[in-house]
Amino acid sequence: MQITSKFTVAVHILACIDIFGRDMRVTSDFLSGSTGVNAVIIRNVLAQLKAAGIVSTRQGSGGAHLAKPLNEVTLYDIYKATNCVDDDGLFHFHENPNAQCPVGKNIHMVMDNRIAAAQKAMEQELKKTTLSQIIADTRNLISESEE
Repeated sequence: MQITSKFTVAVHILACIDIFGRDMRVTSDFLSGSTGVNAVIIRNVLAQLKAAGIVSTRQGSGGAHLAKPLNEVTLYDIYKATNCVDDDGLFHFHENPNAQCPVGKNIHMVMDNRIAAAQKAMEQELKKTTLSQIIADTRNLISESEE
């Protein structure tokens, strides 16, 4: 099971809002052009970010705005806001291992704790990175490419 692309799309959206939002209205059409993702999906992701209190939006051509300071939003917050992983977790186990097979009978006991630990480690890592760090790195790369 992969994390949906909504996570990286959401990070891209938030970077655009911060980088371009001072000089222009950041609309779903603009974000669609930047991300290469359909504007309907952009609006859905914006709605998820809005529900999480990360962005604010106005109907019509008001555009999107950050609702929290960059240093208060982590990649984990974005990951959770975009519902990238369902309640069953990141890894989905095949449903019917053969209980008559010695491997099938034991594979859950061997794997369940390990894959839960892997997901927890990934989530802990996401909690360490703020949107402020992502924006700073993005701005640095933009500056370097303009030189």
